[in-house]
Amino acid sequence: NDLDIESLDLLQDILGTYEGTVLIVSHDRDFLDRVATATLVFERRGRVQLYAGGWTDMVAQRKPVADDVKKPTSTKVNKAQADASSEPVNRSKALSFTEKHRLDALPAMIERLEQEVAKLSEALSDAAIYQTDPNKADRFTKALAERQDKLSEFEAEWLELAERDDS
Repeated sequence: NDLDIESLDLLQDILGTYEGTVLIVSHDRDFLDRVATATLVFERRGRVQLYAGGWTDMVAQRKPVADDVKKPTSTKVNKAQADASSEPVNRSKALSFTEKHRLDALPAMIERLEQEVAKLSEALSDAAIYQTDPNKADRFTKALAERQDKLSEFEAEWLELAERDDS
């Protein structure tokens, strides 16, 4: 968790040459796609399913579990339900405890991502990286795009929560 780009690259290189078994738990899906040869998914009711490859491979192979699919109780919708569902969502609702905690945590997360974006941009601004290690340049480019997308998501989430915050 919270490794810089150079440390992640080093870890990936080491794991790539290691011949044993390593159990990795990570929120970094890109990293998992790059190093995982198999993915274990803990399904409902204690079932564990093994998929070949990383996160993206698992998502492509995974079929919906019967317990995960909710069956519709009724296909008929009465007029009151239809009217209620067409009303706009009330965003002025006060923040829950979890949302307040998230609002407090987001600035630090945004700052960390901004620093990572700056480091990646700086590394990619050096023309030598494209000549000496094109694979590294490609990984940095993908990581930069991923972090910029995440940064945008976090900023939008913070803005929405901040607008609703009444404290």
